[in-house]
Amino acid sequence: MALQDLFPGKLGFGTAPLGNMFRDIPEAEARATVDAAWNDGIRYFDNAPLYGAGLAEIRIGEALAGRPRDEYVISTKVGRLILDEVEDVNARDLGEKGEVFKHGRPNKIVNDYSADATLRSIEDSLKRLKTDRIEIVWVHDVAQDFYGDEWLGEFENARKGAFRALDRLRDEGVIQAWGLGVNRVEAIELLLGLEEPRPDGFLLAGRYTLLDHDRALQRVMPQVLARGLGIVVGGPYSSGALVGGPNFEYAPATPAILDKVARIKTIADRHGVTMKAAGLQFALANPAVAAVIPGASQPSRIAEDRAALNEVVPVEFWRALREAGLVHPDAPLPGGA
Repeated sequence: MALQDLFPGKLGFGTAPLGNMFRDIPEAEARATVDAAWNDGIRYFDNAPLYGAGLAEIRIGEALAGRPRDEYVISTKVGRLILDEVEDVNARDLGEKGEVFKHGRPNKIVNDYSADATLRSIEDSLKRLKTDRIEIVWVHDVAQDFYGDEWLGEFENARKGAFRALDRLRDEGVIQAWGLGVNRVEAIELLLGLEEPRPDGFLLAGRYTLLDHDRALQRVMPQVLARGLGIVVGGPYSSGALVGGPNFEYAPATPAILDKVARIKTIADRHGVTMKAAGLQFALANPAVAAVIPGASQPSRIAEDRAALNEVVPVEFWRALREAGLVHPDAPLPGGA
C-alpha cells in the first residue's frame, strides 16, 4: 500500500510537544489538545519513545482509548529503548535535542538499532499506546544531528538490524509501512541508494519547509516521487521560527533566518496571508508529500492549523516569493505559481 493511501487526510498530529517539549505540560492541557485534534477530524498521530521518555505515547494511548481503532492511523519510531530505571535527564546525550525533553519522564533512554531492540521497542510502544497495532514505524534519528561523525556507524547498525526487521514485519503484514524519521536528508539519500531493503517513505522534519528546502527538493523529493514513495513533513514551522518564535532547529534563530522570516512576512502581510498558511501549503504543494504533521500542546493550535490549511492564498503571494528569491526556482507552489 502506498504511504499516501494510509492517511485519512493531509493534516496529522505530531506528538513531540506532549512529551513535555521545552515545558511541563499539565495532563489536562495535553488531553484537551488531543481531544481537539480528534474533534477537528485529525486521524493520524505520530509518536516516538524519545518524546518525554515514553510520556507522549502514554498520553496518546490514554486520550485515544475507546476511540474506534479502525478510524485512525498511528506511527511511532524505533532506535531508542525506554527502560524502567531512571537517570539524570541533564546528563543525557541527545545531540542537538539535549535540552528539549528535560521536563519529560526520567526513565533511562538507550540507543539501539538492532533487530531485537526494534521488536522490543515496538512491543513497548504498543503497551504505552494501548493499541494492538501500529501502522507505520520510522527508524529514528540515524543522522548527524544526533551522532555526529559516528552517524554512518549507527546507520550501518540500523541497516543490519532495524531495516531488515521492519522490512520483514511489513511483508508479513504486521505493520503497513516503514522508513526513516530524521531531521537530515543525507540518511534518506543513503537508504535510497541501497538495493535493499525497501522503505515505503520517510518522515523528514524541518528539511522541507518554507525556510529550508533546497537540498531536500533537489536530492530527495524527485527520487521519492519516482519510486512511488511518500514524505511526511514534520516541523513545517521550523521549530516555530516561521511563525515568530525565537528558535530554529532547537536553537536560537540566526540573524539570516530572522531576516528571511521578516522578508516572507512582509510579502505575506501585503497579500493578507498568515504565516502558518504559507508554511503548511508550501509543504503540501510538493506531490511527494503525503501529509504534514505540525505539533501542538494547546487546543487552540489545532484550530489554527486547520484554518491555515483551508485558507485561500492568492497565487500572487507565491509568485512574489518566487520573484524575491525566497523559494527555490524549482519548488512546486500552490496554484502552479
